[in-house]
Amino acid sequence: MSRRVCSKGWGAVLAAGVLLLAQTPAVARESGPRYDGAEEHYAGSQIALHEGVNVSVGPLYGGEAQTLGHDVSGHQGDVDWPGAARTGAKFVYVKATEGTGFVNPRFPQQYNGSYGVGLIRGAYHFARPDISDGAAQAHYFVDHGGGWSGDGKTLPGALDVEYNPYGETCYGKTPAQMVAWMASFATTYLHRTGRHPAIYTSTSWWKRCTGNSNVFWQNPLWIARYNTEIGELPASWKHQTIWQFSNKGSLPGDQNWFNGTIDRVRALSLG
Repeated sequence: MSRRVCSKGWGAVLAAGVLLLAQTPAVARESGPRYDGAEEHYAGSQIALHEGVNVSVGPLYGGEAQTLGHDVSGHQGDVDWPGAARTGAKFVYVKATEGTGFVNPRFPQQYNGSYGVGLIRGAYHFARPDISDGAAQAHYFVDHGGGWSGDGKTLPGALDVEYNPYGETCYGKTPAQMVAWMASFATTYLHRTGRHPAIYTSTSWWKRCTGNSNVFWQNPLWIARYNTEIGELPASWKHQTIWQFSNKGSLPGDQNWFNGTIDRVRALSLG
């Protein structure tokens, strides 16, 4: 996977977005940023609310050469990791942080516990573009568990961008401002860790809030689509790396297929 930042991608986006970001309406700070309910904000929690869950999807929809995994957060509490491994989990993403003021209190048990039973694991950050810039949130994420190491068992961190649980769908940002915010996060994470972060999203949210941006092709796509088919992908990608196909199933938390064999999961973890 390339670690170079494409000059026609993020760099141009950041340069074009500086003035737009400065024009973002100020968010009221009288009581500080809201984090009530943050423990219940997990990858797909708002997508399921806004887009629905069309079917109860079973693992047979993964097809051949797919690897089963899942994602968890504080919402699941302490996870039975030996049980998850016995059930077939090979990889997992664990929520680490939200914004610049919330750390998953279950993160140590979930992140270290999954590693202890042999799962390849990574951390994800629930984006809050309404409260601070992308660079600040990338630093917060890395400083609170979202880093990466080339041990063959750690996936690059993931940025969860989805519907705003506290207000306006796109966090009060125009598509250009949202793209600039995500580019700032992604560039900062790359500089801190040497890896491009994965991006978790849904096609509907992406179209609405980024204008269907096509500049994030260097970032692995983790797509949410609770159906028997993935359907259309956001314009930045030709194929998905991970498909979150159901919000419940045999594994704790959401159910995911990695688009490849376990060797491809390891390859992503190694960079």
